[in-house]
Amino acid sequence: MDSRSTRQYEIEQWLKLDPIRMEAIEFAVKLDLPQWLLSAGFVRDLVWDRLHGASSHPLNDIDLIYFDADDLSERREKAYEKQLESWAPHLPWSVKNQARMHIRNCDAPYTSCEHAMSFWPECETAIGVHVSRQDHRFDFVAPFGFESLFDLKLTHNPKRELSLFNARKDQKAWFTRYPKLELA
Repeated sequence: MDSRSTRQYEIEQWLKLDPIRMEAIEFAVKLDLPQWLLSAGFVRDLVWDRLHGASSHPLNDIDLIYFDADDLSERREKAYEKQLESWAPHLPWSVKNQARMHIRNCDAPYTSCEHAMSFWPECETAIGVHVSRQDHRFDFVAPFGFESLFDLKLTHNPKRELSLFNARKDQKAWFTRYPKLELA
């Protein structure tokens, strides 16, 4: 097994041991949006919690991203959030269509969730998981790979301003929460 698939297997096993994340996955599968992924802190924090020997911290949000170039309305995102909230009101949902995020970020249009994630401020945040409705297979999207995440690095994505990266780093207090974390 290559190192990438080993990392994916580890994350899959950790997800399966986390009842809150598995519940979120169940509802994401049920909603079945195009190209959907549970991403950002959903995966990143799980890995960092495990590597710090900590039980999972509570999720401050559950980032469900998808890609639908045929409907760029924020209203549609809110409708999906409301549906998820009706199924699981105790979960902090955040639904964003990556096909429209280029507008907010002043980028050229994105072509997929993976392409959009390649513009996120930290490389380690740009990891998402999709679970197939048919065979319950876990698939991961990680435009920057898995190694820096598992090496407990926090890496600025040069496609974004360093000031944005630094503001997020300070706001999220990752270095307080994860003392083994290092800047890459």
